[in-house]
Amino acid sequence: MNPPAERREAEIRYEPDERPPFALSLGLALQSAAMMVAGIVLTPVVVIRAAGIGEPYLSWAVFAALAISGVTTVLQAVRVGRLGAGHILLMGTSGVFIAVCVTALVEGGPGLLSTLVAISALFQFALASKLSWLRRVITPVVAGTVIMLIAVTVMPIVFDSLAAVPEGTPGPAAPTAFIVTLAVIAGVALRGSGALRLWAPFLGIVAGSVVASFFGLYDFAQVAAADWVGVPLSGWPGFDLEFGARFWALLPAFVFVTFVGAIETVGDSIAIQRVSWRKRRAPDYRVVQGAVAADGAGNLLSGAAGTVPNTTYSSSIAMAELTGVAASRIAVHVGCIFFAVAFFPKFAAFFLAIPNPVVAAYLLTVLGLLFVVGMRMVVQDGMNIRKATIVGISFWIGVGFQEGAIFADRLGEWWGQLLGNGMATGALTAILLTLFLEWSGSRRRSLTAALDTAGPALDDFLDELARKKRWNARSAARLRSAGEEALLTLQEAAGAGAARQVRLTARADRRSAELEFVAAAGEVNIEDRLGLLADLGESAGESEVSLRLLRHYASSVRHQKYHEVDIVTVQVDTAR
Repeated sequence: MNPPAERREAEIRYEPDERPPFALSLGLALQSAAMMVAGIVLTPVVVIRAAGIGEPYLSWAVFAALAISGVTTVLQAVRVGRLGAGHILLMGTSGVFIAVCVTALVEGGPGLLSTLVAISALFQFALASKLSWLRRVITPVVAGTVIMLIAVTVMPIVFDSLAAVPEGTPGPAAPTAFIVTLAVIAGVALRGSGALRLWAPFLGIVAGSVVASFFGLYDFAQVAAADWVGVPLSGWPGFDLEFGARFWALLPAFVFVTFVGAIETVGDSIAIQRVSWRKRRAPDYRVVQGAVAADGAGNLLSGAAGTVPNTTYSSSIAMAELTGVAASRIAVHVGCIFFAVAFFPKFAAFFLAIPNPVVAAYLLTVLGLLFVVGMRMVVQDGMNIRKATIVGISFWIGVGFQEGAIFADRLGEWWGQLLGNGMATGALTAILLTLFLEWSGSRRRSLTAALDTAGPALDDFLDELARKKRWNARSAARLRSAGEEALLTLQEAAGAGAARQVRLTARADRRSAELEFVAAAGEVNIEDRLGLLADLGESAGESEVSLRLLRHYASSVRHQKYHEVDIVTVQVDTAR
């Protein structure tokens, strides 16, 4: 159930297109960057050390990862053409790629990794441009499940880091730093008012770091030893353009993992829209397409630079939810910080020196909120036994593989590493179950006609559908009326003189029917207009009559806006 509009107005202080004060923007950017620089740096470190490759490639890969994360974070925020979301979607290195990247480095070295990352990035551009084709696969249920599994995938690392302190550290050090950080974040977030709540993460991190420093946990020596300025120019590996057997053997795995990463980005870009506006809006899938395309641009740059791929960081969603600040200006500042840190190792060391227990307390808060965001996405899409089955099975299979509890000894090392990521296996399970539900359902029937003259043909089409499914006269009339009002609403949204085709695809059983109208893209979102109609109540004008009737006849209405098409899905239940 959606929160009341007035409550959301109190929670969201700055929407994406608003400009908070510079001091607030910079402060929030610094605390976000402080928590994410470590993740950006650690992924290439883990991959390259696991493959047995050392300097100078390691230094170059870390430098390139930070610089590219900065560029793509800004790209996501400012939205250049069809690249970018226009929201706070922070970018960083992707842990989903760890297994395949290690294999590529072992089999063919950095050159092969560069080629595979760059080629698989092209798949993301194709996916972004034709995302509407996958609308029945990458559903809110699938995306929400993936968002929940992100928290499940990362949380074990958080728990492990609670006790990850140097030998000889006093016993109370880690628990004290963790508890102080968590207590300050939770206390300020729960009881802080106004601007104070915005600083909850920052205050918690500072308090935890100060306490940790008394126990000798903050590594000042690491900061002191780091160079002020440095660019490891000798480490760029170039491309391996042989396209031999090793390339073709690894390409399918890279494409699959790229697809999983794209689903994560889809989920993140839908979720950030849900927490960025004072009044709830229907997700704009043009934003989703832009986010996936920018993700692809980041991976293409990563391949060209010879480092590990990147992706959106879901913690930015929880950050916006926690602080109530969704202004894209924050992401611009974060991106600039990432880029600057790449050239100033001293600053990277400053962030990396934050003690593990302090980072763990922060991430525990962020991931807890992220899990709730994913759960909310699933519930707001409307829950029934089919969707509940997909979510339940996919989620727990993801958990099982993440924990190594499902056939871990039978998968072998390579498949074990790939499927040992709970997000990948959970996403794959959700996709397969969704495809099974789609393929095993009743056959879809379709009708294509000119938008402005489709009325009579639509009426005959729906009457025939109701007759074949043996709907009674009252239910058949309801189906025809819902279809007629949906068509009229599309015609109004298209405007006078619009020469557009509409394609109706319908599927029905004895209890309900799903009507999907596909037309060339317009400017108005019908789902948003329905929400506005609910706010206006009886004061709505005559122009909203079709919307009122559509809301009366239909059980649910969903409008997905892509760059190329509008897709309106109307659910109609039989009349009792």
